[in-house]
This record gives sequence, structure tokens and C-alpha cells, in this order.
Amino acid sequence: MIEVLAKLGRGPVFLAGEVLECVITFTNPLSASSTSASSEMLAWASAQIHCQFHASENRVALPPSDGSKHDVQAENETVFVPNRGERGQCILSTPPKILFCDLRLDPGESKSYSYCETLPVDGPPSFRGQSVKYVYKLTIGCQRVNSPIKLLRVPFRVLVLHGKTTLCPPAQAGQAALCPADTLTFFPGLKDYQFPQDEAVAPSNPFLEEEEGLKKDSRLADLATELLMVATSRRSLHLYNISNTRGKVGTFCIFKTVYKIGEDVIGTFNFSEGDIPCLQFSVSLQTEESIQEEFQRRRGQPVSFTVHARHQESCLHTAQSSFSLPIPLSSTPGFTTNIVSLKWRLHFEFVTSGESAGTCLVRGNQSEAVTWTGVEQMEVDTFSWDLPIKVLPTNPILASYVSQFSSTNSITI
Repeated sequence: MIEVLAKLGRGPVFLAGEVLECVITFTNPLSASSTSASSEMLAWASAQIHCQFHASENRVALPPSDGSKHDVQAENETVFVPNRGERGQCILSTPPKILFCDLRLDPGESKSYSYCETLPVDGPPSFRGQSVKYVYKLTIGCQRVNSPIKLLRVPFRVLVLHGKTTLCPPAQAGQAALCPADTLTFFPGLKDYQFPQDEAVAPSNPFLEEEEGLKKDSRLADLATELLMVATSRRSLHLYNISNTRGKVGTFCIFKTVYKIGEDVIGTFNFSEGDIPCLQFSVSLQTEESIQEEFQRRRGQPVSFTVHARHQESCLHTAQSSFSLPIPLSSTPGFTTNIVSLKWRLHFEFVTSGESAGTCLVRGNQSEAVTWTGVEQMEVDTFSWDLPIKVLPTNPILASYVSQFSSTNSITI
């Protein structure tokens, strides 16, 4: 028996373009109850990163593909197929790397290997929506002599900075190929920035010795994190008049429309200058998941909405009010591929009185004291409004704190 342990040192969340590093340890455990122990032998071990794509058959119409796939591993087959037995299609994969060949472990002995790979920048982000899913995994395959291959899968999350990738339809063997995007456009605030070529202006740690390739990828991640902070820290007053067909209800104020996941969306209302009394309002933080027209199962099929946070308040005779909606760290920033697009928005719903503010209260019949009570019935009007916002990635270390994935995975073979 051999135990295989894979550990992601920094956590299970990465930015596209970063280097994923995983330490893989093979151990021949020495059991205290066993009277005799023998050496164990592994023929080989290999590792590879791949992205698995799955689409809902009720919502997405993909081009036909060759369904001839082998999901059963032959007894003596040595072909390493990381996505064997997985649902959906493998749309992206890195070159496989061999960790070792012919490894012999004595009782109680362990050996560790470091796997490093740069995550592609032209892939989609990790996403689990109502119509499609993009799932990233590091798969470690190992095999005993004359035994089937065993696979250890390490799921992780990828945050993508650019706004557009192109996913080509499956070409052959039921697998899709990821085509280079015509242009990799950064989100507003990032698209006009060019990463410096001069090493002297790049942030670095003089106390650490880094390999040239790792230093370059680390510099890219540091610069991207810094640019995201700059892009989402810019504030400017945005004022909107809230009105319906009968007149003005109030004003809405928000200081920015570009956020990172993990931030709070804060806005304020001013009803003091309104002509129409507002009885109640609600604000929902939503994502809009839409399938591109050529991949829709039915023409004109509705868009899927997901509510991440909601605030509701009764506001009759309220001059000012506010709300704060947190953007979950586990949510996916906005992105677009040629199959699906994800956009963020604030959805407002207002309930206004069909009468003047004075008729919302009635005076009691007391002779000395004056008592005001609410009316039992009144005419109301309702209307809604949508405000698009931009949601960008954040520092992957922060997102790792709430990740559903574990940094450590193991298997026994």
C-alpha cells in the first residue's frame, strides 16, 4: 500500500498566468500492527492540469461531436488520460509532466516531488452556473506494475483578468480546442495598462532568490493585483433620479460602479425631494448568465439570474436611507466566452403610493390627544430599475479563505 498526498502550498485559488506549485508525496506507511513489511514499487507517476467544460442540455446546444470515448481503464494500459471518466469535455490542458519512473519505497520511506506549471491566460475562469460549468483540476496519475492506473484529482479555482476568451467547438474525438482570442481585452481600468518590460521597475523582494521564470510570473500576479486595487479604488459621484410616470420619487447616489469580489456595494437614497411618496424599496445584487445566440437551445430563451444579496426596507416618511450588499468572495467575476457571458447588476424595485403623502395617515377621533394611524387600504404603483456594475477578481489569497476546495488531497493505491 502506498499513500499519495498532494498539497497546494499557497491555497486552492490562482490568477490566470500564475504558477501553480504542488508538492506530491509518496509514502510506504509502516503499520505498527504489522509483523512484516516489504518494499513497494511504482512504475511511474505523471501530472497534468486540465479544464473540464459541462453544459446543460436543456439550455445549451453544442455542435455534434464524436462520442467514441473510453471511460474504462484497461488493466495494463499505461496511457495517462487525466479527464478519464469525467463529465463534459476537456477544453484546455497543459502538457503532462513525468514525476518519476520506477520508484522503490522501503517500509516507512517517503519521497516528495514538486510540480510547477503556469496556468494558461487564454482559458475561461472557474464557474458553476445554471447553464455551463468550467472546472479546473490537477490530476496526478500513478501506476503499479501490471495494475490499473490510479488518478488523484486536485480541484482548484482560477480567476481570470481579461474579459474575453474564445472557445472553439469540438473538433474531433469529442473534445474542444481553445482557440486564441482575437484580442484579450482587460476590464475597464486595466485595458490601457502595459506591463513594464524593465525589471528595475517591477516589484520584487530582495531577500528571496527566485528562478527567472517564477519571478516573471510572480511579477505578473503582483502587478495584476495592484492594478485591480487601483481600478476599484477610484471614486466619483454617480447621481440618478428615481421617477415614474407620475413624477419624481427621489434620488440614488453611488460612489463607484467597479468592484472586486469581497467588497461591499454601498448606495444611498434621498426621498426628501420626491413628489411621490415611496412606501418600500428593495435592492438585489444579481448576476445575469446569458447564452450566446448561436448556442441557445431555443430562440429567445430567457436569461438566468442569480441573487447573491438583497436588502429590503419600508421607507414611508423616510427622508434618507442606505444599503450595503456584500459581493461574496466565492462568486465569479464578470466574463465572456463565445458560449456564455456573465454580467453583474443592481436590481431595484420600488413600491410607491398612488395618493399624496398626507392621505397615507388618518386622524383618530380623540378629543384631546391626536393619534395618527395608517390607512387600511391604499393604491400603490410598482416599478423596477437595473443598474449594471463591473465585478473584477481579487487577490487569490483572500479568495482561498472561503474556497470550498481543500489544499490537501490524498489517495491510497
